Amino acid sequence: MIPLSWYLILGAILFATGAAGVLLRRNVLIVLMSLELMLNSVNINLLAFGHQMQDLRGQIMAIFIIAITAAEVAVALGILVALLRNKHTLEVDDLTIMKG
Repeated sequence: MIPLSWYLILGAILFATGAAGVLLRRNVLIVLMSLELMLNSVNINLLAFGHQMQDLRGQIMAIFIIAITAAEVAVALGILVALLRNKHTLEVDDLTIMKG
């Protein structure tokens, strides 16, 4: 059996990689993929703790997070397609549409 610490280390590495992608990259699509990576690292930790405690609550929470993530991706990709059609770029620095 794989120890719990390995899952936690994997989740921490994935979360750190996703956080670095959000903070360092300027492309909106890459930032969105980095956010998804961070959510998947949380799912790994939930599943690992749920398995360790012999409880299904971790799996149930992971399924809810996956469903919410799917809805978020659908909305975000729609917004990105609209931005690409209007601004012809997906760079964060070039998108000043939200500034007042």
